[in-house]
Amino acid sequence: MNLKCDQNSVPLMSLDEIRVALPGLPVDDEGPVFAAPWQAQAFAMTLALHERGLFSWNEWADTLSQTIKQAQNDGDPDTGETYYQHWLAALERIVKLKKLLDTATLAQRKQDWADAASHTPHGQPIVLNHAR
Repeated sequence: MNLKCDQNSVPLMSLDEIRVALPGLPVDDEGPVFAAPWQAQAFAMTLALHERGLFSWNEWADTLSQTIKQAQNDGDPDTGETYYQHWLAALERIVKLKKLLDTATLAQRKQDWADAASHTPHGQPIVLNHAR
């Protein structure tokens, strides 16, 4: 299953610019594609934080690049299958670097999502029962 994301949701970037700025991003001629809903959600969260001015696109691209390089140094085979795991790790990294959430709050949100996911029937959207 591939999910689509309208290329217009990427701020002020053409598809060619997206390919240059994020060379590992899975895209087709219409824009980014996702193999699972969580990948689209991680992508959307990153765009939302960027659009709020919490980090520049260059800061994001640098953080993602550093995260991927670290994973490769740690033995990731870089087959493309782990791209969005790196995306999510980079999102956590930039949130910490920019002090958008403290470590304890980030850990609690991750746990809240994990708990919600474990209680959600397969194929259903994950919904948090409470917001912190």
